[in-house]
Amino acid sequence: MGLGSTAKKLQQVADMAEDVYRKLNDLREQVVETKETVNETERRVDALASEVAEQRALLEAIAEEQGVDLDAVTATAPIRQAAA
Repeated sequence: MGLGSTAKKLQQVADMAEDVYRKLNDLREQVVETKETVNETERRVDALASEVAEQRALLEAIAEEQGVDLDAVTATAPIRQAAA
C-alpha cells in the first residue's frame, strides 16, 4: 500500500468523522430544543391545571350557594361519559 493510497484512506476517514461530528451537533441542538419545548409545555400545563383548580373551586362554591348537587350534575355530564 503506497503513501498516496494511505493518505486517501486517511482523508476518507477524516471526512467521515467530520460528517459524524456535524450530525452529532445537529442532534444535540435538536435535543436542546426538545428539552426547551418540553419545559415550556410543562409550565403551560401547570398554569392551566392551577387555573382549572381555581375555576373548579369557584364553580363548587357557586353550586353550593345555589343548592346544586355537583355529583349528580357531573355524573350525567356528556364530557364525563366521553372521557370514561
